[in-house]
Amino acid sequence: MLTNSSILITGGTGSFGQTFIPLTLAKYNPRRLVIYSRDEMKQWEMAKLYPDDSRVRFFIGDVRDKDRLARALNGIDYVVHAAATKIVPTAEYNPFECVKTNVLGAMNLIDACIDQGVKRVVALSTDKASSPVNLYGATKLTSDKLFIAGNSYSGGAETRFAVVRYGNVMGSRGSVIPFFMTLAEKGSLPITDDRMTRFMITLGEGVELVWHAFEDTVGGEIYVRKIPSMKLIDIALAVAPDAHHEIVGIRPGEKLHEQMISFEDAPHTYEYEMHYKILPAIHNWSSDPQRIHGGKKVALDFTYCSNNNTEWMSIKTLQIWIRQNLKMIGKI
Repeated sequence: MLTNSSILITGGTGSFGQTFIPLTLAKYNPRRLVIYSRDEMKQWEMAKLYPDDSRVRFFIGDVRDKDRLARALNGIDYVVHAAATKIVPTAEYNPFECVKTNVLGAMNLIDACIDQGVKRVVALSTDKASSPVNLYGATKLTSDKLFIAGNSYSGGAETRFAVVRYGNVMGSRGSVIPFFMTLAEKGSLPITDDRMTRFMITLGEGVELVWHAFEDTVGGEIYVRKIPSMKLIDIALAVAPDAHHEIVGIRPGEKLHEQMISFEDAPHTYEYEMHYKILPAIHNWSSDPQRIHGGKKVALDFTYCSNNNTEWMSIKTLQIWIRQNLKMIGKI
């Protein structure tokens, strides 16, 4: 599907884009891959990685700017929406800015994609959008709802929208592994709560889920990959086994455990070999055979949380991953 196509990724210089771009270029050989973002220095640094690749293009712009989006999307077939204000404390203390990017930016992108005849759009979501307790999660839940409803809002247009939801991305910018690594030599690591758990997904697994969503979507689905969980204190032990742990308390808006599928979502959720799929409740789409596509309905009391997960990552497994990805973590 993506072979010889034109693809645009918003927020493309971020952690996800740094993995999505080389993997997609290698696997699908798109005709054009456009990185749309607002940070010229990050684009400048990324451009050095593709000096002679005519497929890779860079476009300075902000998802808050609808006209600029319309210009960038001219001739684009597929869009990955990765742009977001996503650091929880930053969103709590800068709520207006978070809403402008995560909510108004989503509205702008939906409108521009429909107007420009984009075929399919996959928006990246977060575990924090499930039963949100912080502003970031609330804006991403709103964004998810907007992209889902975009499939009916588009009217007779062919544009289809889907959402991919995942938790803590191992080694991504601002995540706990590189944070702990910067503090490891000091001999003390801050632990918010020794009961805290997190889902663990690699950037490569996130990219594969986006590819699957492009291939599978009929419109309005939320894709959730099956991934292992890990206790925060075990992550700290994997990074610095001999470090002292200082309990500092949960930050404003932070959850004790991550949740990706809520009790309320269960009646519309189906299970597959490698992932779950939350189908839209609107328009009876959750009973549509095309969207269900061979899935098995989960129990009515089902939830998918990092503390009730059946799969757990060991300290040794994480240590092996860190050794194998030191170069990537250092760049981020």
